[in-house]
Amino acid sequence: MAGHVESRRLILVVEDESGRHATLTPPLESAGYEVLTVASGSMALSAVAVRQPEAVLLSVGATGSDGMETLRRIRADPANHGVPIIVLTDLTADIGEAAFEGITTGLDAGADDFLELPFEGRDLLATIRDALRMRRAMAEMHAAHVAAQASAGDMDLDMAEPGRPGMAGLAHRLAGSLGLDGAELRGAVFGALVHDIGNLGIPEAILSKPGPLTKAEWEAMRRHPEIGENICRSFPSSREFAPIVRHHHERWDGFGYPDRLRGEAIPIGARIVGLVDAFDAMVHDRPFRVALTTEAALDEIRREAGRQFDPGLVPLFVSMIDPVAPVDVRRS
Repeated sequence: MAGHVESRRLILVVEDESGRHATLTPPLESAGYEVLTVASGSMALSAVAVRQPEAVLLSVGATGSDGMETLRRIRADPANHGVPIIVLTDLTADIGEAAFEGITTGLDAGADDFLELPFEGRDLLATIRDALRMRRAMAEMHAAHVAAQASAGDMDLDMAEPGRPGMAGLAHRLAGSLGLDGAELRGAVFGALVHDIGNLGIPEAILSKPGPLTKAEWEAMRRHPEIGENICRSFPSSREFAPIVRHHHERWDGFGYPDRLRGEAIPIGARIVGLVDAFDAMVHDRPFRVALTTEAALDEIRREAGRQFDPGLVPLFVSMIDPVAPVDVRRS
């Protein structure tokens, strides 16, 4: 186990010009990384396969041909899809079209980002951190997409844990009760699965804070739907669910965020996910409060019909959770 942890903290540097990027090592080692430098594409491929680095820093000179081929070969192996590759380049803006074409070629070949010499150590670490977050997000989204396809095909995703309904299953059932199908149904289920993926861009200290957030912390927290939408845009079917991720905190009365949409201007998938997300939050413990009972959570949802929640969805949802419970839909 210890060897595995060590290998995941490895940064592989692919550099064919000895000493040119010697300044990389100190900031990486200070951040807790082990650094391995290799001088050729074939050595890089072997090192990626054997050592499984956390990220690859690939030097590409003015011509870029050898480095780009190494990049393509690393990315061609499905086992490496989760490994960020950051290109270090001497290309500068004054090269003009050549610089632009080099960056475009690298992105097409599978690079996650570019760093242009000279750069600060903190810029290098920030780029690695952002690339790791994006790769993790894409892996989570891929897994969620598979689950959403399964759910849309009527496979059982209703239970996230024993005795507790899961968000994907609730979204699936509620969307189905409205007659949604195809892309709308998949969007609602996938949106439920990845609705808070924008939390990857929020500091952990804010996410896990046991008490009330300060105004500044709350403003930072409110950015997660927009961050999530930006992450989603890199996914091929994002049109089905990116609007749901952006708008799942809008309110029926127009006092939600980020765009203060009101009523039916809120996408139906976002209204569905917003409702099941609120219920899920109520019935689970949070750092600042204990979970509500199902009955208490349903009472709160009834009270917020026509204010926070679509009043047309509330009776469907309540009857879905508790078929014998009386439904009192209150409109604002």
